[in-house]
Amino acid sequence: MLRSMFLSLSRASRVQRTIMRWPLAWRAASRFVAGTQLTEALRVIQDLNTRGINATLDHLGENTTTTDEAAQAAAEIEHILEEIDRSGARTNVSIKLTQIGLALDEAMCREHVARILAHARDCHNFVRIDMEETAYTEQTLSLYHQMRQRGFDNTGVVIQSYLYRSGFDVSKLVQEHARVRLVKGAYSEPRDVAYPRKADVDANFDRLTELLLSGVLAAGAPPLGEDGRTPPIPAIATHDARRVEFAQAHARRIGLPERAMEFQMLYGIRRDLQERLVAAGYPVRVYVPYGTHWYPYLMRRLAERPANVWFFVMNYFRR
Repeated sequence: MLRSMFLSLSRASRVQRTIMRWPLAWRAASRFVAGTQLTEALRVIQDLNTRGINATLDHLGENTTTTDEAAQAAAEIEHILEEIDRSGARTNVSIKLTQIGLALDEAMCREHVARILAHARDCHNFVRIDMEETAYTEQTLSLYHQMRQRGFDNTGVVIQSYLYRSGFDVSKLVQEHARVRLVKGAYSEPRDVAYPRKADVDANFDRLTELLLSGVLAAGAPPLGEDGRTPPIPAIATHDARRVEFAQAHARRIGLPERAMEFQMLYGIRRDLQERLVAAGYPVRVYVPYGTHWYPYLMRRLAERPANVWFFVMNYFRR
C-alpha cells in the first residue's frame, strides 16, 4: 500500500512542487542524492573511491517534454564524461533514455545515445542504459542492441527481475556477452507484466543471477569492461543480504572467484554491506545520483523500503 502511494506521488506534479519547497525535504533527500551540482557528486565519488568503491554517476531527470530539453540533457551527459576524465574519479555513467528524448522521437534519442557513447569511448569510459517503466522496455533493449551493432562495446543495460519477460531477455543477453545490471525494479507495473508478490520477485532475481553467473563461466572473459579496460562482469544490484548471499554461494558452487561479479548499491543505502563486501574482495559500485530533479527519485526510494520512510519522517520533525 505504501509502495503504491509513493510511486503515485512520484508522478504527481502538484505534490512535487509543494514538497520541493520544504527545506527539510531536501535534508531527507540528501541521504540518497549527492548534491544538486556535478562538483558535489564528484566529491562524493572520490570519497567512495578512497574506500575502495567505484561509482556510476546519474544526472537526475527523466521524461523530458521538448526536443530542446532532450538535447540539453544529452550535452550535459557529454560534459559529465569530460569532467570524470579530467578529475580521474573511478566512475562510469548511467543514463535514462526518456531524459534524452525516447518518449518524443526515437530516432533523435538514438542519435543522442550514439554521440554520448562515442564521447564516452574518447574518454575511455562506459555508459549504462537504465531501464525505466515497461512502456519503454522493448524500445530500450532495441536501442541497446542497435548501439552494439554500430560497434559500441562500451555500453550495458539493466534488467528488472519483477518482469515476467526477464528470463528470456537475460538468456539472450548472456549469449551476446552483454553487460547486464540486474535489479528488482522500482516502478509501479500491472500484474499482467510483473510479479505482484515480493517473494516471486526475489525468486526470479535469484534465477536471473544464476543465468548471469553461469554465462560468465561459459563465455570466459570478453575483452572490455565497465571502465573500458577490465573484463566485463554481471552487476548484481541489490541491498537484500539474502540475494547477495545467494549470488556468493552460487558463484562458489560453479567455481567463480570473487571478482567475477560486481555488487551494486544505491548511494545512502547499506553502507555497512558495501564495506563488508569490499573487505571480502568483491568489486562494489555505488549508484550516485545528483541534480535538481531529485523528487521522483526520492519517492521511488521511499517506496522501496519502509526504513527509508522512517528516515524521511525523522528528518522532517528534527530541528
